[in-house]
Amino acid sequence: MSVNRDKPDLWKADVAKSVDMYNAWFLEFAPQAFRETRIKATTSVEHSLEITRHLRDVSPATFRANPTILPTLRMSTCPPLAVDRLIGLAGVSDSLVANLEKKQRLPPSMDEKDMDQDLAKIGDIIEQMADPDIFVWLKRGDDPTEIETHRAATIVADRLCGAVANPIIRNAQEARQIEAIRTWLSAKGYKEVPPGERVEFRKMTPGTFSFRLNVQVLVGTTKPVNIPVDAVIMPKTAKANQLPILIEAKSAGDFTNTNKRRKEEAVKMAQLQAAYDKDVQFVLFLCGYFDSGYLGYEAAEGIDWIWEHRIEDLAKLGL
Repeated sequence: MSVNRDKPDLWKADVAKSVDMYNAWFLEFAPQAFRETRIKATTSVEHSLEITRHLRDVSPATFRANPTILPTLRMSTCPPLAVDRLIGLAGVSDSLVANLEKKQRLPPSMDEKDMDQDLAKIGDIIEQMADPDIFVWLKRGDDPTEIETHRAATIVADRLCGAVANPIIRNAQEARQIEAIRTWLSAKGYKEVPPGERVEFRKMTPGTFSFRLNVQVLVGTTKPVNIPVDAVIMPKTAKANQLPILIEAKSAGDFTNTNKRRKEEAVKMAQLQAAYDKDVQFVLFLCGYFDSGYLGYEAAEGIDWIWEHRIEDLAKLGL
């Protein structure tokens, strides 16, 4: 039985309510989430300044001892450097920079001599382009005061957080959505599988649920891959061999990005149906800017959804 995908006459009103709910949350909680992240980032930047002798020692040895500092250093220049711009300016291996940025490690298979040469080039660019209006002590040639260090760290932390503002907000909203599902299920007498006790999703006990559980699927003829699912719930009334309900928490602060990403859920649905059966229940849990174009696309792919502002509709899934 469909919950919302077969009721297009309700979509317009639900979209308006969902947008209102997201905006109310954003105004109240998004600034707090951003500030908390900025505080942590400021502490991290202060540490990076300390280990680089306040940007006067960006040497290969410093990178080797602290391979996580490159994002901070890129935001310390004037202007701040994008990854590709740094690679082009320094003339270094994109694999080296990718490892430092994404995996926060040194590339395990790179020649040691070549690595040190590239790290030295990166350090030279950072020292040459260090923002003199932020790191005022570099012109003076002395050590910064504690206030100057903290002020500089706060500015760089703002740059770092600004570059990843959307993920910060999205992660905070996802955590809130997960908590809403947990609260609703617990009130209905469902029990959460302890986080450290990973279970195979088809073997879950009726009346239990788990968050961020991996579900294996086959992609083409390749080996199985794991699809992370935000919430997996085995109904209390589940019969033998019945699959649990799979829920994907989705939030969005504008209409543009949802329509760009709408194929992601359709691909996941197709993979799940191919791996298990056509009756697999893959449901979206929506809050925010999801317009009729997005909803119509998902409905055509056989994907249903629950609106967070009407969370009690979870009961219509047999929960």
